[in-house]
Amino acid sequence: MKKMTVQAKNPKVNKVASIEVDVPETVDEAKQMFGGEPVLTNALSNWKVTLQGNIRACLGAGMEPQAIQEKLGGAKMGVAQARGAVDPQAAFIAKFSAATPEKQKEMLEQLKSLAVAPTAKGASGK
Repeated sequence: MKKMTVQAKNPKVNKVASIEVDVPETVDEAKQMFGGEPVLTNALSNWKVTLQGNIRACLGAGMEPQAIQEKLGGAKMGVAQARGAVDPQAAFIAKFSAATPEKQKEMLEQLKSLAVAPTAKGASGK
């Protein structure tokens, strides 16, 4: 058994508080202290939050649901997921689709300003 300090802030009232609690040092000690079911339930709850963050990151990278399932379907609790390469075009399309009409207009203007104007030689095909 060891002590753990937990701190939390509440910016609405501009206050911080800390508490100290006894925590187990091993899985066996955790099961003895809290019971197996609460330990498992809490572990799964925290893992779900981790997986949701991974799904959000994949969606932000422009991945489709089936590709996300393939990437994360074999995930193991406690094992970090490899960061895949981001498809910049898919990421831009996903960001554009989620943007407000005003932001979409701004994004289009940015693209237009980056577009290379065809040269006279290139336009004639020679």
